[in-house]
Amino acid sequence: MLIVASIFFGLLLIGVPIGFVLGIAGAVGLYLIGGDNFLTMAPKRFFEGLNLFTFMAMPFFILAGEIMNRVGLTVRLTAFADSLVGYLRGGLAHTNMVAAAMFACMSGAAVSDAAALGNTLVPAMIKQGYTRPFACAVTAAGAIMGPTIPPSNLMVIYGSLTGVSIAGLFAAGIIPGLLLGLSCMALIAAMGRRLGLPKRPGSPSLKEIFWRFRGSFLALLMPVFILGGIISGIVTPTEAAGIAVFYACVLGVVVYRNLTFAIAVEVLIRTARITGVVFLIIASASILSWWMTFMQIPQQIAASILFISSNPLIVKGLILLLLLCIGMFMDINAALIILAPMLVTLTAGIGMHPVHAGVMIILALNISLMTPPVGACLFVLCSITGESLEGITKAIWPFILVEVGVLILVTYWTELTMFVPKLLLGM
Repeated sequence: MLIVASIFFGLLLIGVPIGFVLGIAGAVGLYLIGGDNFLTMAPKRFFEGLNLFTFMAMPFFILAGEIMNRVGLTVRLTAFADSLVGYLRGGLAHTNMVAAAMFACMSGAAVSDAAALGNTLVPAMIKQGYTRPFACAVTAAGAIMGPTIPPSNLMVIYGSLTGVSIAGLFAAGIIPGLLLGLSCMALIAAMGRRLGLPKRPGSPSLKEIFWRFRGSFLALLMPVFILGGIISGIVTPTEAAGIAVFYACVLGVVVYRNLTFAIAVEVLIRTARITGVVFLIIASASILSWWMTFMQIPQQIAASILFISSNPLIVKGLILLLLLCIGMFMDINAALIILAPMLVTLTAGIGMHPVHAGVMIILALNISLMTPPVGACLFVLCSITGESLEGITKAIWPFILVEVGVLILVTYWTELTMFVPKLLLGM
């Protein structure tokens, strides 16, 4: 166990990509417990890690989000959001949050949201007088809604690996995701006068709101098709993702007529790259996960937590601490795959509903996307805007604290998370 851990952290420290780190550490673990005979299991585990039909939803959701972004729907949604909240102090920061919530209903990935809004809103915020670090911090904080508000790629992974209802996870993510946005908007409002955040003169007219809504109406219909179809049971998550891609293509080719062949090829290549990275991590992590299960490491970690306390309130707190710490240093897809089997058993042992536990785990890992030193959203914004990691880190801490507060609320107030699944699915 010590050898595998040393290889894992050693490779991680020298900058080896996480997908290779997981595969190498897992293969070494298999060799140590059974020599060549066990090592031959690595290719099989690599394949089996991806051999789930529900995983097909991920590339489709990624592709739909990329198409929606490239055909200009991000700009339309941003314009509509600005007509609603742009007149407030810190108006463009509020607009950023509202636009992030809208875009989250289509992409399912925080990195995509950070890239889309980082390209459009960060330059606009800087031009209006916001500091670059603050604009980046707002964008990163809003992007966390991407994998929380459905559709969510992390929820697809978690549900596929654990057997928890993906429709239930999608329904349960709605209120926590919206709470993230509202809490950050409250923070922006509180900081508005102290930081002297700019404010757009005048109030929006109903005519302006109507025309902006009309321009973004077709984009706003996509979440209705996705969530309505999944929650009603008419389509599976994978089928809903395929419908989302078809709908995005129709908008780009027929309605807006700006989805050219060249753009389509570029979007497909980008989707393939993103999907390839995620699937490599999932497949490699399945090798290490099998080794950990064979060595009963998840059971040992669970026993260690329960040894500290069997009080459900304390156990939940320890789980959150574990997830937030691991998420700061590891890719969240890998962390989810490795920890999910252990956490499912542990949360069931303290009486948590599996859907509630899943949303808690996913939200905790999502927050790690905006925490240094390896927060993916931070690096995306650094590359897009040219801002330093240190600058964004200093500006983002208030948002991290607020979102951790939402995480604690979601963790300990069960009805808050389970209200929508009970209402729509009778869970």
